[in-house]
Amino acid sequence: MSAIPVRLKITIGFTLLFTLILGSICLSIAGVASLLRRENVQTRLRHRAITTVNLLSYDGRFDRTLMQHVDSLTTSVLKRKTIQAYNRDNELVYFYSELPQDSFPITPALLAAARSRENDYFTSGEREALAFCNTNDGLLVLCVCKDEYGLQNLRKLNYILFLGVIGGGLLSFAGGYLFSARLLKPVREIAKEVKDISARNLDRRIPEGRAKDEWQLLSTTLNELLDRLKDSFELQRRFVSNASHELSTPLTIISSQLEITLQRTRTEEAYKAAMTQVLKDVRYMRGLVQTLLQFATASGDPGGLHIDLIRIDEILMRLPGDLRARDPKNKVTFHFDELPEDDEQLLVLGNEELLFTAIVNIVSNACRYSDDHHAEVSLGLKDGRFLVRVKDNGIGIEDKELQHIFRPFYRIHPESDRKGFGLGLALASRIIYLHKGDITVTSAPGAGTTFTVTLPAGNPNQDCFKKV
Repeated sequence: MSAIPVRLKITIGFTLLFTLILGSICLSIAGVASLLRRENVQTRLRHRAITTVNLLSYDGRFDRTLMQHVDSLTTSVLKRKTIQAYNRDNELVYFYSELPQDSFPITPALLAAARSRENDYFTSGEREALAFCNTNDGLLVLCVCKDEYGLQNLRKLNYILFLGVIGGGLLSFAGGYLFSARLLKPVREIAKEVKDISARNLDRRIPEGRAKDEWQLLSTTLNELLDRLKDSFELQRRFVSNASHELSTPLTIISSQLEITLQRTRTEEAYKAAMTQVLKDVRYMRGLVQTLLQFATASGDPGGLHIDLIRIDEILMRLPGDLRARDPKNKVTFHFDELPEDDEQLLVLGNEELLFTAIVNIVSNACRYSDDHHAEVSLGLKDGRFLVRVKDNGIGIEDKELQHIFRPFYRIHPESDRKGFGLGLALASRIIYLHKGDITVTSAPGAGTTFTVTLPAGNPNQDCFKKV
């Protein structure tokens, strides 16, 4: 079953809403018209009944035959008019009917009910009746009629209103169809522009227009998305290019060394020296591949990681042993600022190995770029967030370099003899972002650098996401 087009959905919704509103208005008009007609008939019947009671009360002055003659000459829009008067003993004392033998059937129970109320209005088929009782002499007058003119006009009004609802619904459908076409025109234009954009044409943007409406917001949002996609593709392109270069260089060196070594027979010492150099290059490649794997893991979905509540102080206490294994000259000093004594208040929600990798990379960089190979690490808790500061007294970083240090394979001093792939800070940034944290840096040339890692404190009662 094919989906209903959005244009048709809007048209149908608009038509139903408009028809519902128009129908409600027409029903209200019909109801008010019916009520007004009924009140008009009641008023006419009441006036006629009161007049008859007043005339009959003067029994000595008015002749009933004359009254019938007067009633017959009275013109009215009310048809099949009948007037019946009863005395206190429910005896018929006056009768008038426009049509011969057109009396209104009355029962003692109906008379009793009419006498209990001053005005008693009721209907019988298409005829309407009103009974009026004079409490002074017990005279009860019953006026009956058929409002043919009023009912006919009411039927005409209902017919006109019905046609109005049908016509209004058709007009609203046509208008809604045309209006929805104009309303969705920007969407079609946006879709046309997006369709022409590909990975090789990410510089193209959607015209945003001048109107401050939802379509401009959509265009702006899509343009911002394209900007992020362009940056991501550019980052991926640079990453692949740099990774290929970093991997191809040691491979080329290994291949060249092996070709030169195999060109002629050499001494055992020469073979050993060549194999030692090859082993050094292989270890370099293995370290690079492991770092790339860590980088890929840190760029993934946290739902695929083992997430648990871990103590942030225990992660930091692992730093000295790992750093000394990398370089015996490395040294770390800790400063813990007024941490809570309760162990449950030192928890963060995350992956222990990834968090350790991020922090050790930052501290390792601090030691590597400091002449004394010394880094100061402090831990504090503020407003439900842990602050991990890593400070060194190294060469510092210029302001123009700060915005690039978290890019993969970016090195401030590529010609330096200090070891590294240029992935440590980029990897740390990805891991901290994956843990809903933040990382900032302040530095000045010759005055050292301070990295500040912010991580949300964990709740011992919150659920953890486990890798399946």
